[in-house]
Amino acid sequence: MISDAVDEARLAGLWAELEARWPENIIEPTLARIAALTDLLGTPQAAYPVIHVTGTNGKSSTARMIESLLRSYGLRTGLFTSPHLVDARERICFDGEPVAADRLLATWEELAPYVAVVDANSARDGGVPLSYFEVMTALAFAAFADAPVDVAVVEVGLGGGWDSTNVADGVVAVITPIGLDHRDYLGDTIELIAAEKAGIIKPGSIAVVAEQELAAAEVILRRTVEVDAVVAREGLEFGVAARGVAVGGQVLSLRGLNATYDEVFLPLFGEHQARNAALALAAVEAFLGGVGPLDADVVRAGFATATSPGRLEVVRRSPTVIVDAAHNPHGAVALARAIDDSFDFTSLVGVVGVLADKDALGILTALETCLHSIVVTQPSSPRALDADTLGAIAEEVFGVDRVFVEPDLTDALDRAIALTEESGEYGGAGVLVTGSVVLVGDARRLLGRPA
Repeated sequence: MISDAVDEARLAGLWAELEARWPENIIEPTLARIAALTDLLGTPQAAYPVIHVTGTNGKSSTARMIESLLRSYGLRTGLFTSPHLVDARERICFDGEPVAADRLLATWEELAPYVAVVDANSARDGGVPLSYFEVMTALAFAAFADAPVDVAVVEVGLGGGWDSTNVADGVVAVITPIGLDHRDYLGDTIELIAAEKAGIIKPGSIAVVAEQELAAAEVILRRTVEVDAVVAREGLEFGVAARGVAVGGQVLSLRGLNATYDEVFLPLFGEHQARNAALALAAVEAFLGGVGPLDADVVRAGFATATSPGRLEVVRRSPTVIVDAAHNPHGAVALARAIDDSFDFTSLVGVVGVLADKDALGILTALETCLHSIVVTQPSSPRALDADTLGAIAEEVFGVDRVFVEPDLTDALDRAIALTEESGEYGGAGVLVTGSVVLVGDARRLLGRPA
């Protein structure tokens, strides 16, 4: 927590400044502004090696596992992820901890004059100021260079080729599973979306690629050939050899690029997280290339301390309340499978809220098989789909008798918990909050979870 009231006021001013900028959910196909800013700063993103992570789902979890493995190897790490759940400082981490307020403010003081220059030059040319995400990206790159870090793990915000993080040249490019999402900006076919995401694969890099639909895989492989990159593919060069459900997570046998690592405990749930772990392991092996098999005990230690807040995270007991940031059909399918795989609920009530630009029908359809009833609500975002509209969609999927509408999240959680009590199976009943990263952040804040 920040104890200095002056720092709190300055941080509030920084967030107000950033939030007044072009929002991060809108992208423009140009790197001109962020490149101009990083050039003025002396290209801080070139001061350390970068592992760059993109994909549709699993980016944050995979990036966090990569960072945890690198840290277990004794490296000083920087981690840039998005969006945040509770506190925007979560986006920029050093050695697994959110950036300290004084470090962030000092970095902003250094950046602010250069941001003003780029804003003015853009306005002169008829353009817009730097966006929220562009400034956050520059803050991360500069803070990592000042630290300095041994390696930065950088998650793409949206897409890949035109994402502001792509001014960095990743020595390893990691691509998690690709599905249909953000179609307004990335395209409405798997091929178009894959082409945008494959833009992070740079000449001479190593591409570590999750199992993909054939159409996406072909696009990615063409990109690796075009830029003379080495490729490692899940299911061929690496993968999950075996997995078993365990208390608090799962136990894995992971086939890496150089060796197989057995008895790896991962404190995260679901087959999709096991596959993310295999991807993370291969990325670290690729980054540390030439060292041969990694130390199995170091690998186990790295995974044992891995976290992924807001991803099948248990935030309360009696009844069990789980939050998960699945916000598209691809993620919702993985979530439903993980619930069936890793939990034994006799009754599960969903608390679901989505943003208006998301495929609400697809999300609800994917969740219907694992939810006994659903309380629809609204995330605290101006982009939220209103609860009544979502309720009407939910009734198409669940039927009228299984759907309840509570626009306020506090009321929605109270209603969901009451429904678990009414089921008569209180000990085996649970609540799942999902549908939006914003909603999960709201729920964590309400339930007193730390950032």
